[in-house]
Amino acid sequence: MPGFLLHQGATVMCTHAGQAQPTAPSPRVMVSGQPIVTQPAPYVVAGCPFIIAGAPVPCVTGQWVTAATRVMAGGVPVLLQDSQAICVPNGTPLNIILTQFRVKGS
Repeated sequence: MPGFLLHQGATVMCTHAGQAQPTAPSPRVMVSGQPIVTQPAPYVVAGCPFIIAGAPVPCVTGQWVTAATRVMAGGVPVLLQDSQAICVPNGTPLNIILTQFRVKGS
């Protein structure tokens, strides 16, 4: 499905409002002056307040399970606005809140 490409400045959060940032953006491809993000690079999550039965189980990282099927950077799929990720250790998703609105991929 087509969607806007994710870049380093995109707002991505876990479902518990923790801020997520890419660990390794692709430095060779830029959109809106910032590097794009590819599927293999996990996101790190900071500030997740998730608690189960009184014990904290915050989101620590997010690994992307879907990405573009037709657009690659450096031979790996780029992330799109509709890409899906799962957080470790609790299995909740990452939410893409805001991204650039100039470049689309599929």
